[in-house]
Amino acid sequence: MIALLLLAIGVFAYIVYVLLKPEKF
Repeated sequence: MIALLLLAIGVFAYIVYVLLKPEKF
């Protein structure tokens, strides 16, 4: 369960990072 929670947080953080830094792409 902990691994799934960490994975979900990682994916969420990645999505937020992409949305906040579109100029990087």
